[in-house]
Order: sequence, then structure tokens, then C-alpha cells
Amino acid sequence: MDDLWIVVGAGLLGGAMNAIAGGGSFVTLPALVAAGVPSLAANATSTVALVPSALVTAFAYRRDFRGFEGVSLWVMAAVSVIGGFLGAILLLVTPQSFFDQVFPFLLAFGATVFAVGRKVGEVLRRHMRVHPRALPIVQFALGIYGGYFGGAVGVMMLAAWSVLTTATINTMQATRHILNASMNATASVLFLIGGLVWWRQMGVLMISAAIGGWVTGHYGSRLDPAKARLAIICLNTVIVVLVFWRRWG
Repeated sequence: MDDLWIVVGAGLLGGAMNAIAGGGSFVTLPALVAAGVPSLAANATSTVALVPSALVTAFAYRRDFRGFEGVSLWVMAAVSVIGGFLGAILLLVTPQSFFDQVFPFLLAFGATVFAVGRKVGEVLRRHMRVHPRALPIVQFALGIYGGYFGGAVGVMMLAAWSVLTTATINTMQATRHILNASMNATASVLFLIGGLVWWRQMGVLMISAAIGGWVTGHYGSRLDPAKARLAIICLNTVIVVLVFWRRWG
């Protein structure tokens, strides 16, 4: 029961983080590992559990859904689904021993992108111009990453879109949620078929993350986005340090 309470708390916090700025998997994934789930299964279980939270949050932003200049939302969704499918296949054939080794580094990479990705995108936009039709290719690559691991993939999308498009932040946030949900939902089907999901932990995490995402999606406008993002960056840093210490300390 103590392990399940860890998962409940991580789900509430992870769902809230995804609704504000993304990065919820930085909490849910290590929490599942701490609760005794092997890292490979924890990655798959976290992905499956966070799909309803992503859908609930996307519904809260539904009035802001838009396509991009020259690229429809349906095209972006299609390449996200295909990429998520390929990423999930890649995870299914990854040995547990290998994933144990790369898991901390994937977490550290995602946390770094979360912290600096948007700023990097803004800087690149000031110094280069890329045709918007390159957007589906970039989104396909992000879909593969999202299906395989997914940490900070939402922030990676925002960073890429800030270079390739002129979309507003509200439009990008809404689209981020629906595309993240589409790639994760696709990957989740394969994880369920492949037997990687720990069902009890997944159910607890799914419910708590959906609650956290729904509440924050409706009331998160009262929060200062900059302060909330800074708090998430600090939390991610602490989690990454703890994961490395637990693995090699």
C-alpha cells in the first residue's frame, strides 16, 4: 500500500505538471521504479497511464486547436501516430539490461531539454528560417522519441514549432496536448499487447493523473506560468540527481 500511495502522489503531480508545462513523466516514471516496477515496464506503464490525463487536458484546451501554416492538424496527428508506433516497437525489442543503463541518461536529457528547449527554439528562430513543410518530418522524429521514451517530448514539440511556425503559445499548448496523446495512445496499444504494463500500478496512476490534469487544466490559469515552470525545472533536477545516485551512488 505504501508503494501505491507513492504512485498516487506521482500521478496527481505528474498530471498537474503536464497540464501546466509538461514533464509529468519525470515524476511518474521514477515513482514507478521506486515502487518496484522494472524501468522498461515502468516506462510503458507510465505512458499508458498518462494517456487519459493528456486527453482530459487536451479537451480543456479544445477551443484553441489549430493547424499550422501549410500543414493541417490531421497531417501532424498522422505522423505523430506513425512515429509513436515505431518508437513503441523499438522499446519492445530493447533488452531490460540495456534500458536500465540508458534510462538515467534519457531522463537527464529530457530534463535538460525541458529546462532550455523553448529558449533554444526562440534563439534559433531569430537566426534562421526553415520552411514550415519541414514540420511533419520533425514531428515524425519526435513521434518516434515519444513512443520510445517520451520525457519532455511536449517541450521538444514547442521548441521545434517555435522555429518552424509562427503559432501562438495557446495554439501550441493545445496542439501539444492532442499530438502527445495521439502518439502515446498508439504506443500504449503496443505496450498492452506486448505485456509490458503493470496493471494495478497503471490503474492507480491513470486515475490520479487524470484528476491532476483535469483540476490543473481548469484552474491552472491562476498560477504564474514562469514560477510554475521554474518549480518544475527544480523538481526535475532533484529527481534526475536521485535517479543517478540510486543507480550508481
